[in-house]
Amino acid sequence: MNFISIKNKIFFLFLFLTIVTSYGQTISLSKDAHVSVLSCGTGNEVYSLFGHTALRVQDSLNGIDLVYNYGAFDFNTPNFIMKFTKGDLQYFAVVNSFSDFINQYHYEKRSVYEQELDIATELKQQLFDNLNTSLVSGESNYTYKFIDKNCTSMVVDIVNKTLGSTVITKKEDTNLTYRSILYPYFDGHFYEKLGTSIIFGTKVDQKGTQIFLPLELKKSLETITFRNQILAKESKTLLDYKNEVPFSWWNNTYTYLILLLLIISVNKKSTSLFYLSLMAVIGLFFGFVGFYSQHLELGYNYNILLFNPALLGLLYLFWTKNRQALYILALLNLLCLVVYFLIIINKAHLILVLPLIITNAILISRILIENRKRIPVII
Repeated sequence: MNFISIKNKIFFLFLFLTIVTSYGQTISLSKDAHVSVLSCGTGNEVYSLFGHTALRVQDSLNGIDLVYNYGAFDFNTPNFIMKFTKGDLQYFAVVNSFSDFINQYHYEKRSVYEQELDIATELKQQLFDNLNTSLVSGESNYTYKFIDKNCTSMVVDIVNKTLGSTVITKKEDTNLTYRSILYPYFDGHFYEKLGTSIIFGTKVDQKGTQIFLPLELKKSLETITFRNQILAKESKTLLDYKNEVPFSWWNNTYTYLILLLLIISVNKKSTSLFYLSLMAVIGLFFGFVGFYSQHLELGYNYNILLFNPALLGLLYLFWTKNRQALYILALLNLLCLVVYFLIIINKAHLILVLPLIITNAILISRILIENRKRIPVII
């Protein structure tokens, strides 16, 4: 995923259209032309955690070496944050010179791999024409979806369209869930991993049968056949950088566990109620985005049983000193925790959220013990 300003978008389109019109309505690729899939390695910024995919068209006889990039968006879009949250933010394709593209990844110290598509010249021409048509017509504009519509899936779609059938499909790791597939990409980014684990709902627990990540596409292209031959030639490494796991004194499991242990150890009502209220507010946010957002990954979020909005009621009942209602509400929240645990017992993020479950259970149990109805002893 790449950010590009609207001015740059217009510039690239203008430059490209100038090149096209200078050759007439269409450019006829020579028999020595090459088309290839570029798979870009991961980075340590949030936007680069999952890598990137692009298409390269190279024809030295025509002086062409272009990269088509379907991962651009414009920060200057009105109501950008709300559109991104809702899931109707428009992404678009841009075309860059290969030299600019590779220099950017060299600057970011990210690997780039190239897999040339071993297809006939007429199919290369058709792919080139499809790419250009999508740019000029606006077909390259799309509503971003984390799994279903992104820079990788757009490349898969336009190549499959050119080949006339669904040739590129996922071949390996189809027994893993999307959630499990994502986890290795969060090495060194603990709180990003935790955040995505709790904000994503049931969709990411489905089997990952769809290609949605750049390195998944790269891996699939190594085995996919077309017309009785391997679709992509052997991968070439254009840039080779080792993505070292970043060190952070705070973004790790230890600070997470220490913070929760402190909350439990302090054993003060004010601390417990503040923590549980914060969990409830997060749950309200999950509920809001689940209904408001068009991102299917955020819907049907059972994690709301852990971040239960009803926990806010504990704060109100504590201040009104309604001990009986406080006891009943605490008991209901504890039952929700039990249900939540049963739901996620076979999910990939069980170990990740288990400390939160334990913390909630201890704090709620304390409220139950303190507010249980005492049975009078008659002597």
